[in-house]
Parts: sequence; C-alpha cells; structure tokens
Amino acid sequence: MADKATLTIDGQSIEFPVITGSENERAINIKTLRGASGGVTTIDPGYKNTGSCESAITFLDGEKGILRYRGYAIEDLAEKADFLEVAYSLIFGELPTADQLEKFHADIKAESHVDEDMKKILDGFPKSAHPMGVLSALTSALIAFNPNTVNVDSEEEMYSAIVKLLAKFPVLAAWAMRKKKSQPLDYGDNSLGYVENLHKMMFAKPNEEYKVDRAVIDALDKLLILHADHEQNCSTSTVRIVGSSHAGLFASISAGISALWGPLHGGANQAVIEMLEAIKEDGGDTKKYMAKAKDKADPFRLMGFGHRVYKNFDPRARIIKVAADDVLGQLGIEDPVLEIAKGLEKEALSDPYFVDRKLYPNVDFYSGIIYRALGIPVEMFTVMFALGRLPGWIAQWKEMRERKEPIGRPRQIYIGENLRDFKAVSDR
Repeated sequence: MADKATLTIDGQSIEFPVITGSENERAINIKTLRGASGGVTTIDPGYKNTGSCESAITFLDGEKGILRYRGYAIEDLAEKADFLEVAYSLIFGELPTADQLEKFHADIKAESHVDEDMKKILDGFPKSAHPMGVLSALTSALIAFNPNTVNVDSEEEMYSAIVKLLAKFPVLAAWAMRKKKSQPLDYGDNSLGYVENLHKMMFAKPNEEYKVDRAVIDALDKLLILHADHEQNCSTSTVRIVGSSHAGLFASISAGISALWGPLHGGANQAVIEMLEAIKEDGGDTKKYMAKAKDKADPFRLMGFGHRVYKNFDPRARIIKVAADDVLGQLGIEDPVLEIAKGLEKEALSDPYFVDRKLYPNVDFYSGIIYRALGIPVEMFTVMFALGRLPGWIAQWKEMRERKEPIGRPRQIYIGENLRDFKAVSDR
C-alpha cells in the first residue's frame, strides 16, 4: 500500500500521496491541497522545501556531497568526458556514440555563423556595459533572426534549435568580451574543438597566430563540465518557468542569463575575486579576515565558502581544487591575490569554526581563481558560468516542454490592507 501523508486543518483530515524518486527522495504531492481544503495553500519562501517538478536530468544529495548528471558521477565525467559529450548526455539522456558526437559537433560548426546584423546590436552597447547584460540581450535578439516557433513535438525542429543555440552562444559570449576590450570580433575556426574555438574567439590577436595551450583548454573544459547543470537552482528554475508559458528556447535562456547574473548565484565567483582584491589592498592579512568572518557583529562576509544546498564538501570544489593547483603550477603564475586565496583556503580547512559548520571552499571560490589565472577578466566570470550552464538550461527547458508541464503560477499569502473606501484627491 502506498504511503500517504495526512494534514488535519479545521478538524478536517486530508490525505496526500507520498511519491518516491529513483534515488529514494520522498515528497508529499500536494497538488490537490487548495481544492480539497477550501483554499488553503502552503508557504515556503525561497522554495527550500518545495519540489517544482519531477526531473530525470540531475541528482544532487547535499548532505552526502553527491552530484550526478543522467546517473553519471560528476567525478567520472570531469575526468573522462569532454564538454560536448556532457552537453549531449544532459540534453538527450545518454552519452553519445562516436558517430553521434561527431555529427553533433559537425552540426554545431555548421550553425556557428552569427548574422552580420547582430553586430549592429552589439555596437549599440557602450564599452561600460557588463558582458552579462550584453549576452542576455544578444541571446534574446536571436529570436529576431530565428522567428519561427519551434514545434516541440518535432525531434528535428528541437534538435535544430538546440544546435543553433549551442553554436552561436560561444560567439556571442566572446564578442561581449572583445567589445569590452575594444578588440576586433573573431569568428573562430571550425578546425578546432568546441572549447578550443571558444578560447580562440576570446583571446586570438589579429596580428599573431593562435596557439592552443592544452593545460588552459583542459582547465576550461573541466570548469564548463562542472557548471553544466545543478538541479533546480535560481536560473534553471527561471528557464523552466519562463518556458512554461511556451516562450521559445532563446527567450527562456535569455531569462536564465539574467537570473544567473546576481551575486548570490552566478556572480559569486566574481564576488570572490573582488573580495580577494579588497583583502590585498588592506595588507593581505588572511588571519584578520578569517576573524572578521567569524565575528557576527562584523558586516564582512567570506565569499566562496559554504553552499545553500551542500552540507558537505561541494563535490565540484574537490575536483576544481586539484585543477586549480595543476593549472597554476603548469602556467607558473605568481599573483599576490592568488596567494591570498590559498591562505584563506588553508585557514578555513584547518579552523574548527569553519570545519564544524562545513563552510568549505565551494566551486565559486576555485573557479574564480582559475579564471583569473587564465587571464579572463573578472567581469567575464559569470559569462563563463553561463557558457557551462547552457546545456543544462537547454535540457531542463526541453524536458519541461516535452512533459507538457503546466504554466508556472505560484500562490501567495496576502498581507496588505483590507478593503478601504476610496477618497477623492481633494479629501486626502
């Protein structure tokens, strides 16, 4: 007999089914609550205890520090797969065969050209514009150049839309950076791999031959994989709820970019570097700032430590810490800000205050360090996050539309004024 949960309110008992996921996660299905109870709803600010959907894409166990994409451990994917393999598996459910991967990459290359008129939109932005704002606007503008509505019941049309977005998004991201730096736009090179081509479009100089640095590409590839999806976070939930109105893929992803921009979400890695810069300007005393972080009366907050979901070490941070150490060693980089970061990390991992509270360095802490080491400007850090998260957003949008989920429409508890008489302006 299936488990049930019973709610008693105003003397009336109402039963609700308890559902169990494939990893034994349990949830009370309350979709009939309002009708059965005469208008009672739940309230859960921040949705900490509310599941908005059932999904087969990503499994996350914050207590145990587990992250899996389509059943594959993040540790295996980061070590053995490349970003396009991970993107394919997130979107289509299975790791690609060699033929499928080759076709996927070829199809992406074939769609990588961005309409010349997009440059006019880019030219309209001042150099001071944040690349995330530029990227969101350019992604939304793709709709104008691809106005036909995607038939979600057509595998061919869905595949075409997905490939177009994966192809053009890196171009738009690279252009946002080059605009900021007043550099000529680069169209990439179809002889390169997906991540190599992204790097070339960002960093190639018009008067020099572009050379691939394997250590740099491997680090970027790993970072993109680690950011590819993370269950129902703020930006992913935004993509799904915007898409639930039957807004198109490009519009939904543009909304996700805007959600990611905030410093409490994708902007956290930028906030880490800004914090480290501030500590450096104040003399670089890491012990002083660790003490400030522990002082509840001090407004200082240590960015890049702890996580909303993980109550253990962020599994992505374990992987990226090794990658950070490797890439810094291979590139031979000496940077006082990075030394401060290492000092904070060492202090936190040995301080009982942080260890007992499981305030470990998270993926934002290490990703910011690597991006800085690779010469990526701090204002581009969140754009890099968006590049990694793109396949996850696509997969979530695709799943939501294919499951024909209803339009998102949360309830509220009204706490405003009761009915009042209207007074003419002369009587107020």
